Amino acid sequence: MPRTKRILLPNCPHHIVQRGHNRQVIFAQDEDFNNYLKNIQELKIKFEIKVFAYCLMTNHIHLLLQPGDEVSNLWVFMKTLAGRTTRYFNILEGRSGTLWESRYKSSPVQRDQYLLACCRYIELNPVRANIVEKPSDYRWSSYITRMSSDKVKEQSDRDMDIDLDPMFLGLSEKEEIRREKYSKFLQENIPSGELDFLRGVLNRGQLTGNSYFTDSVEQIIGRRIEKRGKGRPVKVTMPTTLF
Repeated sequence: MPRTKRILLPNCPHHIVQRGHNRQVIFAQDEDFNNYLKNIQELKIKFEIKVFAYCLMTNHIHLLLQPGDEVSNLWVFMKTLAGRTTRYFNILEGRSGTLWESRYKSSPVQRDQYLLACCRYIELNPVRANIVEKPSDYRWSSYITRMSSDKVKEQSDRDMDIDLDPMFLGLSEKEEIRREKYSKFLQENIPSGELDFLRGVLNRGQLTGNSYFTDSVEQIIGRRIEKRGKGRPVKVTMPTTLF
């Protein structure tokens, strides 16, 4: 059975997950994490990719990436990043062969409430996995960078930086208030069904958005997006206290 054709959209965020082959460990030491982040920083500039969020777990990664007008730069970015990591790992371990699953998962993300909900989903990954109690306790996600002041960022020895997405910037014109509102957003109870919805559309290669977004994309790409799932789509809502 042929693979479902991946949906890639220019100037649109994409939630991407890539796992180690047979869920093998990819990042064991700090140097492994830092090497991956260094490559992201270099390649995002080269291929003009915005990085809105990320989380590196031991055997898989979450990225929220946005290509520019040249949408092909997104898969070239992922291919190059995966290749560099494989070579690094093989040299380090004195081995050869594959490192990643054959194909990464990708879901274009609607702006508005879905974009911020996706950031929350990514940066709370270590909390859901019971690795840490708070997202601020995990070193290898975009949360710490997002919540740090410009002064702290300048003093940091981390090579990786992130781009601030429109929804996050829209929380407030003031940096301090913006961070405070986002922190409260992550602490709130996630609406029923939201996690299943975000996981489901990603695993099926569908769209993270509402029916209007789906219909609009179908018109753009000229084909129907199959397997929407049974029942009414989950509505992701944002607390009005954020705005």
